[in-house]
Amino acid sequence: MSWGGPGFVLAIIAMSMVGWMVTTWLRAKHGYPVENEWGGTVHRTAPDADRKIALLTDDNARLADKISRLEDRISVLERIATETNGQAAQLADQIDRLR
Repeated sequence: MSWGGPGFVLAIIAMSMVGWMVTTWLRAKHGYPVENEWGGTVHRTAPDADRKIALLTDDNARLADKISRLEDRISVLERIATETNGQAAQLADQIDRLR
C-alpha cells in the first residue's frame, strides 16, 4: 500500500468518520449533549424532562429525610442494646419514645 495513494487518504477519512460516529453514539447513549456538524450543541430532551427531574428531586429529598430518621432510631436502639446498667424503667421509657 502506498502511503501517498488515494487508498490511504480514503482510509484516514473513513477512520475519522467512524470515530466521530462512535463518539456521537456513546454521548447520546449516556445522555451527554450531542454536537452538530458545526460544533454547536444539540439538546434533545423529552418535553416532560423538567417535570421528571423535579419529581425525582423531591423524592430524593424525602428519602434522604427518611434515612436520617432511621439512622437516629438505629443509634438509639444500639445504645439501648449495649447499655449494661439494666435500669428497666429507663429502658421502657426509651422504647416508648421510639413508638
